[in-house]
Amino acid sequence: MATADDGMGQPVRKRLDYSSLIGAGLAVLSLVGGLILEGGHFADIRQASALLIVLGGTLGAVLLNTPLELFMRLVRRLPEIFYYAPEQLEERVEDIARLAQKARREGVVSLEDDLEKIQDPFLRRALELGVDGMAQQEYRETLELELELAERRAEAEAHVLESAGGYAPTLGILGAVLGLIQVMKHIENIDQVGPGIAVAFVATLYGVGSANLLFLPAAGKLRARSRAQLVRNEMIMEGVAAVMDGLNPKMIRQKLASFQQRSGTEVRRKSAKLGDAAKVTAPAGVPTVQG
Repeated sequence: MATADDGMGQPVRKRLDYSSLIGAGLAVLSLVGGLILEGGHFADIRQASALLIVLGGTLGAVLLNTPLELFMRLVRRLPEIFYYAPEQLEERVEDIARLAQKARREGVVSLEDDLEKIQDPFLRRALELGVDGMAQQEYRETLELELELAERRAEAEAHVLESAGGYAPTLGILGAVLGLIQVMKHIENIDQVGPGIAVAFVATLYGVGSANLLFLPAAGKLRARSRAQLVRNEMIMEGVAAVMDGLNPKMIRQKLASFQQRSGTEVRRKSAKLGDAAKVTAPAGVPTVQG
């Protein structure tokens, strides 16, 4: 199993997200199972041309609407839907408590020796600012700005998938129209009209299905991952600030305990407003983003 780093030089095993696997499998099985119960066959919805129109058209529309850098950031994050590294908040609290104990014993400046051992970028960044003697207000303003920018980037990535969820049903309708055009060209052969119309509507199925069973749920999962990471980074910011204030490890543990309850929930920043700021003009009903 692949590993990440826990921020203090210790490997962290990435885990499969069973809810994503079960959800995706259940969605597909429900659709195919319902089709079979209605007397249909899997071959009825196996249409390569419809798949090409919907997925290819959706990809083209998304690329036209989205800066390439933002699109590539999203592609790199897609594995997080099924495969992720746990946040390990309890372990991080203990790491901060150990730093606090050393700071009280040897002084805050002694923590500079630990910077090279810290692999977590945000923890290292927060500790660097603290060790450099930055004032509390400037320390918080700097890190809060970085957190806000990170949240904007994550929200923009999720909006790319939501854009795909908006385009896919429309491309499905276009695919159905193209199919109906072919049917009408041979309307004199009445025996083929019914099957031809059925095939034409497969594209609509692909469009609506991919939007509601793939793109939109994936956007929600990435947004949940980002919010959990944001809570973790907020905890690190508060923890390092407490270390700089000279709080003892016990008080720091108590102070950071609430973050463990907030993990995976809404953060205190207004994500909706940040999401609105990331949007640009798009066709009606289709969410979009800027890089």
